[in-house]
Amino acid sequence: MKKLLFILVILAVFLGYNSVFVVSEGQRGLVLRFQRVNTDAQGNAVVYGPGLHFKAPFVDSVRLLDARLQSLEGEQDRFVTSEKKDLIVDSYVKWQISDFGKFYDSTNRGNMATAESLLKNKINNGLRSEFGTRTITDIVSGERSEVMADALKQVKDSSRELGIDVVDVRVKQINLPTEISNSIYDRMRAERNAVAKKHRSEGKEKAEVIRADIDNKVTVLLADAERKARTNRGDGDAVAADIYAKAYDKDPEFFSFIRTLEAYKKSFNGGNDVLVLKPDGEFFRYMKDADKKK
Repeated sequence: MKKLLFILVILAVFLGYNSVFVVSEGQRGLVLRFQRVNTDAQGNAVVYGPGLHFKAPFVDSVRLLDARLQSLEGEQDRFVTSEKKDLIVDSYVKWQISDFGKFYDSTNRGNMATAESLLKNKINNGLRSEFGTRTITDIVSGERSEVMADALKQVKDSSRELGIDVVDVRVKQINLPTEISNSIYDRMRAERNAVAKKHRSEGKEKAEVIRADIDNKVTVLLADAERKARTNRGDGDAVAADIYAKAYDKDPEFFSFIRTLEAYKKSFNGGNDVLVLKPDGEFFRYMKDADKKK
């Protein structure tokens, strides 16, 4: 009897262990019978929330699914705009399971990798449709929010068949392909170089004009100064000539004598000067007169 009782207890524990299951916070549970989701009278999947629940032992199994908000960040993908130009777009999606029964059936028994792969295809299709109707200027300059809103609407509609509710679609970064970026940078560099060359040539032209204007002003100022200097010298020479003339008129003989003495001084200043003159010439007139007076 003790052995039978022990076996019955062990069997009861084993049956009890296989009859209950626990759903943690942030999860939802589906009870499967022969790999099919149990449904209610209306044909909807029975979803179990957090807590302790019961199931038929050995016949039923439990599939726990994550009910929290999920983030899907895929690799950068290439999209074509309406002007047939490529863009490299990096995006991410926030989503969560809205219909657990439908999610289980459409994603290979609730496989998260399968769900993300299917969702990524739908997101890419939605973004490709939105980018294909806009130009690069439209997308970059101000319509990015419209692109995300329209893409979110499309993805929401198409992802319902997966039992998924897409909460948000965001474009993190938009880049041009490397070959196009290099071409654009080269064109921008050429344009900037052309503008810089134009500015330098205009600067040189203005510098030449300023330099020529300054040279002209300097030439005018020098010419005016030279004119004034010559005028002043002419006036001075005129005044000096007038003084000499007046002095000469007062005593012409004395004036001639003084001029002759200055000529003697300048002529014999060197000490080694040689003059070839006639002895009875006018130059030595005062010397001869001095000898006669002696």
